[in-house]
Amino acid sequence: MLKKIFIVLLVAFIALQFFRPEKNINTASAATINDISTVFSVPDSVHSILKTSCYDCHSNNTCYPWYAAIQPAAWWLQDHVDEARKEVNFNEFAKYSPRRQYKKFEEIIEQVKEEEMPLSSYTLLHRNAKLSKEQSSTLTNWANEQQRSMKAKYPADSLTRKK
Repeated sequence: MLKKIFIVLLVAFIALQFFRPEKNINTASAATINDISTVFSVPDSVHSILKTSCYDCHSNNTCYPWYAAIQPAAWWLQDHVDEARKEVNFNEFAKYSPRRQYKKFEEIIEQVKEEEMPLSSYTLLHRNAKLSKEQSSTLTNWANEQQRSMKAKYPADSLTRKK
């Protein structure tokens, strides 16, 4: 009986391997047309942090790990990337309204300060993505600077939600 259950589970596992989610891979030029760097100054130090710690989930081009080729991990991973891109997509940032851009900078500051981003489940396998205190400071200072520049450029009530 146990052997039959094992065989059924093995066949189901093998069958799952034929169903793959669409990967989040785009050409470099397509990924940069609306990139955050087209509307905001992104110093090399910040770009490096974003690329290493954020872009795998929050951009139009994910660098997939080996386990992304195995179901059901591929579905879980793709769902995670899709959800992350809904929150903020640095390759689509220029398309956001100023209010949404301002709010996303606010969320970046909050998430980084509270050490909620990058996710611990991500940094567990991608150790180089874990932010040092210096990197966290660099990123939050940059996001604060972008918010200040937006406040100088736009009327204050256009950047914050009215309650």
